[in-house]
Amino acid sequence: MPERKPREDAARNREAVLAAADGLFARSDGPEDVTMADVAAAAGVGKGTLFRAFGDRAGLLRALYEARLEPIREAVESGPPPLGPATPPRERVPALLDAVLCFKLDNRRLSLALEESGSGSPYQAEHYARWHGLLRAVLDQIPGPTDNDFTAHVLLAAVRADLVEHLAGREGVPHERMRAQLANLTERFLGAGLSA
Repeated sequence: MPERKPREDAARNREAVLAAADGLFARSDGPEDVTMADVAAAAGVGKGTLFRAFGDRAGLLRALYEARLEPIREAVESGPPPLGPATPPRERVPALLDAVLCFKLDNRRLSLALEESGSGSPYQAEHYARWHGLLRAVLDQIPGPTDNDFTAHVLLAAVRADLVEHLAGREGVPHERMRAQLANLTERFLGAGLSA
């Protein structure tokens, strides 16, 4: 029994930290406003516990992002249409992009903080590589389009966190309008590729 208690405490602390960070990012004016000290205090743990569990601020951001992204990942890997693998590729591409956009709209501060975390290029991040690889693989299944590697990058650029924040936050573009605009852009890309 004594071995179990530290593991249970670590799991409980991890959940408390993720919940505290989630709340702080949701209420912050900007992603840079949330410090590791703020998260530790809100979670009721020491800063040492925070750093041991997540390494650094970028590690905490990645863990929180991945936890929130898990339901979408499950839907993409094994779920029903429109995200799941049984969806025809031409319908799945806009559904995947819409899912990324909706996720970033729902998690604006967190997405922005992760992409601006100073851990190098956002294009080298694990989550970006995963979305790019998936999108490219689906594009490869559609007859006609070429240079799917580049096309996947261009389409994902339309859902970068800084652009989503600019449009939804600064310009006040309604979410449904952004989704419709992205669907239109995707349709044009797919149509141009099919006619090329």
